[in-house]
Amino acid sequence: MVTGGTRGVGAGIARAFAEAGADVVTCARRPPDVRVPGTRFLPADLRDPAAVRALLAALPRLDVLVNNAGGAPYRRLIDADAERHARVVELNLLTPLTVSLAAYEHLRRARGCVVMIGSVSGSRPSPGSAAYGAAKAGLEHLARSMAVEWAPEIRVNTLVVGMVRTELAHLHYGGEDGVAAVSRTVPLGRLAAPADVGAAAVFLASDAAAYLTGASLLVHGGGERPAFLDAATVNKNP
Repeated sequence: MVTGGTRGVGAGIARAFAEAGADVVTCARRPPDVRVPGTRFLPADLRDPAAVRALLAALPRLDVLVNNAGGAPYRRLIDADAERHARVVELNLLTPLTVSLAAYEHLRRARGCVVMIGSVSGSRPSPGSAAYGAAKAGLEHLARSMAVEWAPEIRVNTLVVGMVRTELAHLHYGGEDGVAAVSRTVPLGRLAAPADVGAAAVFLASDAAAYLTGASLLVHGGGERPAFLDAATVNKNP
């Protein structure tokens, strides 16, 4: 099951699992505009614990849970009240906890795994998305603690995702010029594609990662080139 698996990164993850032969369920509040081939959609408000428990209870089996649902608009701390920032934390931290707890018995019986979709925003300053970054930092810590508590029956790992080119990339980086400029700050020279994140999620769920739990896998193209390298007046590459 891929939460928020109807578009962007979530759709890329759902597609990767479907192409690997999995029976994939996606869930979100609204159905997808275009369904990912090989998946089925179940509507659910993931912020409602009762609805989440009902959703999971209706599944006959669950081997892999990908906690992908999340996100946040650009919003400076001073531009919103605490309640609005709290909703960002709820979606990006408490919702994955809610879904994971509801999925626990399924995953324990299947000796399955949880893949948390984290973010580099959780490990660096995130002006304009501070509540989101704080929630993603908490999510990574939650995954590590969950991995210890739920071992050996359930593995729990985090994908720490960098900048991704989705259908909403223009809201974060601007048009094609903005995307190109931001891409030049990444050592690999491009933003991730949703398929890149999907491939990494399939790996963490596979037998090839059978000894990985409590791990954080960076999917960020090498990170971001340190700004001081370009600002310095010495040691320039020819």
